[in-house]
Amino acid sequence: MGLAVEHVATRGRLAGLDGLRGLAALFVVLHHCWLLSFPGFPVNDAPGWTGWLLYGHFAVVVFIVLSGFSLAVSPARSGWQLGGIRTFFSRRAWRILPPYWAALLFSLVIAWTVIPQPGQQAPTGQSALIYGLLLQDIFGSPSPNGALWSIAVEAQLYLVFPLMLLVLRKVGAAVMLGAVTLIVVAVGALAPAVPAVDLLMRLTPQFAALFAMGAVCAGIVRAQESTGRLAWHWFAAAAALPVLVLIVVAGPEWVVANFFWVDLAVGPAAGLLLTGVATGKPVRLVRLLDTRPLRRLGSFSYSLYLIHSPLVVMVNRLVVAPHVPPGMPTFLLTLALAVPVSVGAAWLFASVFELPFQRHRSWKSLRDAVRARVR
Repeated sequence: MGLAVEHVATRGRLAGLDGLRGLAALFVVLHHCWLLSFPGFPVNDAPGWTGWLLYGHFAVVVFIVLSGFSLAVSPARSGWQLGGIRTFFSRRAWRILPPYWAALLFSLVIAWTVIPQPGQQAPTGQSALIYGLLLQDIFGSPSPNGALWSIAVEAQLYLVFPLMLLVLRKVGAAVMLGAVTLIVVAVGALAPAVPAVDLLMRLTPQFAALFAMGAVCAGIVRAQESTGRLAWHWFAAAAALPVLVLIVVAGPEWVVANFFWVDLAVGPAAGLLLTGVATGKPVRLVRLLDTRPLRRLGSFSYSLYLIHSPLVVMVNRLVVAPHVPPGMPTFLLTLALAVPVSVGAAWLFASVFELPFQRHRSWKSLRDAVRARVR
């Protein structure tokens, strides 16, 4: 996801993006702690002040916009040229697959030997194959990890990214984004009446529009002088306000049932906020996002996203629930235990399965580094 994209910038690292990744991943962890403690989802039977934790799905919206942005920053600096399709795909595979496959194995072992995911049967050999091939959004199968669904969506977006850049280069950003959004809206509108089109909803097609929006936002890198002065964060607030009002008025049950359309409405606010952070505004927010703890959290946010779900389930179901009253006591103790366990385990996991693949771009480089360390 946007979690699994190398750091990019016009001149070095873009301040704030790592912190944004880290906070979004942490929000997903908090969301799952909340879900396990108040199992009425999408009905909110928790205290009202915790209701915002019901919407962990929107962190994935941010990830998808961020992913499109991060991948497009480098092409935006070079006339929207990708630099070779084969190179792009090999780098994407090198970046996301080793930690993903390791996390899948970790999740399968826990589901088979300790506890499966809530509401799921123990995964089968078919589950391992489907998830291993990143086809879980196409073929149904017992899930070993409730967070892995979005990785398949992201991988499929990588397949169309070169085509997005081609269209963007030939006819412009507005036409590309408009065309992708029009196709996505047509799918959403036709799906209730056309069974063949409804099958496409399994692919979460709204994320294609969000991904394209992130790529278009990367154009600010190329046009820094003319766009950097604009108050993008205020534009983001203006775009977010009506969506927030809709969410509050409509309620969680309606929002969850209409994630397709709500995601499309949230996308512009996410893209504008990202554009603001990328251009250094608002300054206080960027400074907060660029503090060392948040940068560090962002550096292994992909690993945190990948492995936290089985850990949260084990803590909640096996450690907390048998000994603590349900509801708020369960929630607070789950937070107190599962968050540090997940963050610590993710850092260790990333040290082996993620960070080495960021630092070294080939098996030869990685082997040489390991041998040098052993010596």
